Parts: sequence; structure tokens; C-alpha cells
Amino acid sequence: MVRIISDTSTLYSTAQAREAGFAVSPLSVTIAGRSYREFDEISSDEFVAIIDQGHMPTSSQPAIGEVTALYEEFAGEPVLNIAMAQGLSGTYQSAAAAAELCDSCGDITVVNSRTLCGPHRYMVEGAVEMAKNGATLEELLAWLNERMDSAKSYLIPADFDYLRRGGRLSPLVSHVGKIANLAPIMTQTDDGCRLTVATIRRGYSAAVKYLAETLKKHGIGEGWRVYISHAATQEKVELTLNRLKEALPGAEFEIVPLSPAFITQGGPGALAVQYIKA
Repeated sequence: MVRIISDTSTLYSTAQAREAGFAVSPLSVTIAGRSYREFDEISSDEFVAIIDQGHMPTSSQPAIGEVTALYEEFAGEPVLNIAMAQGLSGTYQSAAAAAELCDSCGDITVVNSRTLCGPHRYMVEGAVEMAKNGATLEELLAWLNERMDSAKSYLIPADFDYLRRGGRLSPLVSHVGKIANLAPIMTQTDDGCRLTVATIRRGYSAAVKYLAETLKKHGIGEGWRVYISHAATQEKVELTLNRLKEALPGAEFEIVPLSPAFITQGGPGALAVQYIKA
């Protein structure tokens, strides 16, 4: 059987992943002078609470040694590592480097999923189920490639400072945005390697309206899975879910919490709308 490995972009802890039939290497966050393996050593709520005390976080990809240890655990068996989007993190590079270093391991294939969070989670869950049912590596790769081509992500950050620190908004736009109550909507480039500004709307409600109209125009509905990945208030989540359900009849929806590493990029209050072909 092909063994599936990934990382915590799937929004699974190491224990949750094991229970679901795969393995993950955790991304790490550093805040208030301490480093944590996300989900395993700090929850999203705990992480936001520390940020609220005035601390600014950083994040890093899984250690190569940890990834190598997972490969060695499945030595002699075919391994498929479905990594989060190359360019948005060094996670893919770590996975590929670990495969090169693992001389004692068997056949290792590292895939750049070109996505993250919700769609990444869906791809890994689907691959695990297929592998359990005896799918070959070639069949898994063909299914994954079809899903990669269908996935799209949009991010509505709540704090401009996090985008500015990441170099995704200029200091001027960040300053004006705070004053004018603007809501930037970020999206992945076509290659999935970076985030770019899709549009800027005045206020959160207008941003959600834009997303509902955009997804409807793209034909998202029956046969599609839509994720609301968030570190936001329940009010924001419910507003977004209600608007999207109204605009996209037949689509399946799942609400999942953003991990600490992604809160580091979008800030507390950030919310992502993502979709993938089911």
C-alpha cells in the first residue's frame, strides 16, 4: 500500500493524522521567545491569545530531520508526500531534501499540491482513502493532478500589518486601508506559488459579496467542496457561510480553523474561502 505523508497545512495534528491513516510533519511558530510545533504544542486559540498580549509571531517549515524520520518509518514501502504549495512555504523543499538524504528509504514521491489548508486537506483525505482501497501511485497522482487544477483560494485578512510584514502590501496601502476600513482580498497566483491582491473592497460585507459573485461566476456549486478556513469571529464565519450557501446551491461546505502558521501570515481574524472539485 502507498503510504501518505503530508504536513500540518492539512489542519491535522500528528495524532489526528495517525488516527485518519496518514502522517504529518508539523510546521512551527515562534512567539514571545518560544517555539512551538503547531497543533501538537499550541492550539490556534492559545496562539491568538499570546498575539493579543502584543507579541508578533513568525513561522517555519518542518525540520528536515523530522520529515526524514517519517520516511524511515515506512522504509521499504512506497511513500507519497503531498506537500503544501511550493513558494508559500519551504515545506515542499524540506520534503524533497529529506527524500534525497534518506538513502535507506524506499520509493519516495514528493508532490507540490499547489494549495494549502482546506483543499490540501481534501486532497490528502482523498488520497488516503484511495490508498486504503489499493490505488497505485500512478492512480493517486492522476487524481491529485485533477484536483490541483481545480483548487482556488482567497484570503481576507483582518490586520493589514501581517500582509505588510510579509511584503504583500506596501506601507502606504496598509496605512490607508486601516483608515478607510478597506478589505483586501488576496488570492494565489495561477502557479500557486505566491499571494497577490485580487481586489480591495470597502468593508468585510462587500468583500464577501465579491467572493460569492466570483465563485458563482466560476460555476462553483454541485460537485464542488468549499472550505471556510478561519481565525475569525463566529459572526464573520456565519455571515460568510450564509452568503455563500445562498449563492452556490449544491456545493458542500466545511468550516475549519486556520493553524498558527497561517494565522502568522493573515493575522487574527483572517478568513479564507477555498474551493476544490469533489
